[in-house]
Amino acid sequence: MEQAVFFILGLVALGLELWALVDCARHRPNAFEATGKRTKTFWLAVTGGSALVGVISLLGAGGGLFGTFGLFGLVAVVAASVYLADVRPAVKDAGRGGSRNMGPYGPW
Repeated sequence: MEQAVFFILGLVALGLELWALVDCARHRPNAFEATGKRTKTFWLAVTGGSALVGVISLLGAGGGLFGTFGLFGLVAVVAASVYLADVRPAVKDAGRGGSRNMGPYGPW
């Protein structure tokens, strides 16, 4: 029973990490630089590394440090979450271009 719960949590974590990687890959490189969120290469390396750790932990190839709740597994989930919570919204807004009508309190 416990292993099934950890496997499901590992699947959820891997899904989050893959979502971050795919989303990072689909944005233009200049959108990252325009928002001051490092470079696309940096975020591809971070999200790609977190997805790799997620695959390794899901397969169970690494025990303690690579487990679902091991040190590297937690760091991978946190890295993907930082991308999705902080970088993704900024890059997504930058990708819309300057054609929007912006007022002092937002678009109108």
